Order: sequence, then C-alpha cells, then structure tokens
Amino acid sequence: MTRPVRFRNMRRLGPVEVGTYLDRRGRELHTAACTAPRCGFSADYTSRAAAELAARTHRCAV
Repeated sequence: MTRPVRFRNMRRLGPVEVGTYLDRRGRELHTAACTAPRCGFSADYTSRAAAELAARTHRCAV
C-alpha cells in the first residue's frame, strides 16, 4: 500500500505553486504545478531552486 503524497513548504509564484514532498524511496523532491484552468504544466525537480525558476519563467499557453 502506498502512502499519500503530502506536500509541505508550499509557495505560490503567480499561477504556479511550488511544493516539497518525499517520494516512495524517501528522497526529497520539489514540484512546480500551474493552477490555471486547462494549462496542465507540472514538473518534478531535485532542487528547490530549479522548481522556483521553472515557476517564475512559466508562461501558460492557454
């Protein structure tokens, strides 16, 4: 049985939210996900700086 993903250290940069979580292997990963309707952008990164850079430079295609 898998445990649920629990995000912590959430931050919102424009329409993109950046959060930190632990994956199944116990590694700390950072994700950036756009909350705009019909955008669909989300990506995982190994560093917080990379996730925040992606959030700041993201432009919605919609």
